[in-house]
Amino acid sequence: MITSFDARTAASRIAGRVRRTPVADVDSGGQHGSRLWFKLEHLQHTGSFKARGAFNRLLSAAEEGGLPAEGVVTASGGNAGLAVAYAASEVGVPAEVYVPVNAPATKVAKLRAIGATVVQVGDRYAEAAEAATKRAADTGALFCHAYDQPEVCAGQGTLGLELLEQTDGEVDTILISVGGGGLMAGVAAAVEGHANVVAVEPEACPTLNRALRAGRPVDVDVSGVASDSLGATRVGEIAFRVASRSGVRSVLVTDDAIVHARRRLWDRYRLVVEHGTAAALAALQSGAYRPAPGERVAVVLCGANTDPTDLVQP
Repeated sequence: MITSFDARTAASRIAGRVRRTPVADVDSGGQHGSRLWFKLEHLQHTGSFKARGAFNRLLSAAEEGGLPAEGVVTASGGNAGLAVAYAASEVGVPAEVYVPVNAPATKVAKLRAIGATVVQVGDRYAEAAEAATKRAADTGALFCHAYDQPEVCAGQGTLGLELLEQTDGEVDTILISVGGGGLMAGVAAAVEGHANVVAVEPEACPTLNRALRAGRPVDVDVSGVASDSLGATRVGEIAFRVASRSGVRSVLVTDDAIVHARRRLWDRYRLVVEHGTAAALAALQSGAYRPAPGERVAVVLCGANTDPTDLVQP
């Protein structure tokens, strides 16, 4: 289990390694309540929030006894691998990244450009994760989970601490897209007692929603436009426990709503994000989440590793 203390410790550890991403005030006194902010985390190193958790995992291991010469191994649909590869290059150790065979070509190319060794295994994240776990055990490399390790979740939680500071503690509700749940877990722990967190999931990838209904993490089938970044087949144990403890609410959005929200972010704000990222805004646009009068809401835009060509009108 992680708490706000873990997020604060992570913030001190990774200071200077990650960007303090800006917050945009996009709607003051508008239809969604007295305030609406976008946390522009898609501007983070490697294009997603994942750099926070990756640095905290590696630097924490270095403090505890040093990083192995074999480096670090991870499994990822793309963004976590990019972050781990980047963090490893910054601290001077090799990185090996296992990805599904259907991982977006743009992400695979970026992994190789950073210097990571890329191994493509299976059709789903779970298969890549199994292979990566075995590889780490066989070689002695440090295994970095994409979303279900305390150091990873605590690192992601530094985003929540930043957001509280940047909104002068005025934010009431934070909308976050959820796949495996590492970002949600970290932020919910970091802001517990100060703001509510709403987990937004595609109807085609409802890992947290199903877990909360079942009372435990369960496997789900995943598909849809956001499955490349939100396609974990089971929510993390840490995410489930933090969500249960802190009262995180899960709402579901359709693929059509996600596509519309992503298009709106481009058309209105000239922001290019992944489909998975757009899910958080889709909850507001579609009415899956309806703020109370005067409620102050922040939407986390968490990733930008996408092919933008479909946003440009022919």
